[in-house]
Amino acid sequence: MRHELVARQLEEQIAGRFPVGQRLRILDVGLGPGAPEPQTRGGSQALRLARAGHKITILESDPRTLAALRADLVTEPEGIRERVRFIEGAGRDTGVHFLPGSFDVVLCHGVLMYIAEPDAMLAGLARVLAPGGLLSLLVRNADALAMRHGLAGDWEGALTAFDSPVSTGTGGLKLRADRLGALTATLAGIGAPLHTWYGVRVFAGPGGAGEGLPHSAGTVPLPRSADGERMLAAEERAGRTDPYRAVAALLHLCGVRG
Repeated sequence: MRHELVARQLEEQIAGRFPVGQRLRILDVGLGPGAPEPQTRGGSQALRLARAGHKITILESDPRTLAALRADLVTEPEGIRERVRFIEGAGRDTGVHFLPGSFDVVLCHGVLMYIAEPDAMLAGLARVLAPGGLLSLLVRNADALAMRHGLAGDWEGALTAFDSPVSTGTGGLKLRADRLGALTATLAGIGAPLHTWYGVRVFAGPGGAGEGLPHSAGTVPLPRSADGERMLAAEERAGRTDPYRAVAALLHLCGVRG
């Protein structure tokens, strides 16, 4: 569900910003700690974009995740394999690996939740974007945390979430959420002001939308049926419609480099 929604939103933004047929230089920063589930890797935005003909660079600090992605890529045709390169490194170190303006699109999906102070990394991501380039962020929505705990019957969690954007996820990891207003100000400050934003997973998941975890714990399978198509259609519409998108489990923000 999450991957399909974000893919459609991203494709919409790319189609509206770049000429048809242009082969884009795309950087995908960080895919989360540990090797993701096979179904998550197979639906990754990077692989989907490589299949569409774009040149993809994946920057990932976890060697297990890189090994899993390389193994997945082996099954792809040679023309797709040669469009993907891997670099082992942290998202905060883009300045070490890339020159300013190296990419047309930068993806940072499900990463900011692990970083206590993400502003410096975001500035680095904006720096490697070419003028007019697209910065795509997928983050946990701090403004929806209390409601989601409440819908799941977790009253203590709901009361805590009113005051704190930090919670404990699977394996004891501390997960941070972001507020739309704060990220809008940050994007303006780094020279990639917000162009548009979407909600992701308004209805689907535990208690109405789940915790917004990046991999298996937060993955909502999409039923292969007419009901699945209606579910996706409802989620897609809610994700771009007020007031529903404001209470989505995740926010997908698209900034444009000035």
